[in-house]
Amino acid sequence: MEATKDKQESNLGTFIRLGVMVWAGFIISLNYISLPGISSDKAPKDITFIASVFTGCLATFNVTPGGKKKKDDKVVGSTASVPTQIIRIEQAPLKITTDTKKNV
Repeated sequence: MEATKDKQESNLGTFIRLGVMVWAGFIISLNYISLPGISSDKAPKDITFIASVFTGCLATFNVTPGGKKKKDDKVVGSTASVPTQIIRIEQAPLKITTDTKKNV
């Protein structure tokens, strides 16, 4: 009984986050769409708050927007949400073995 209640609360939280993300994406999209008869000025509005809400919702799903890259391929804007390690091997042949000795 308790497990199903926790699962239902988890699903409800996910749907609420998803709803807020869809709503924020819709508001951001409306900034770039001109509907006849509704908007008289063509200037884009300030969507900083809605963009931060949208980015925050994306972060709850472990999604980060891509950052700007420099010339040396290092990410400037954001970091990866999944830990990664890049190993570059400049010399071949290479033999990888495990150490079976115990270090005491």
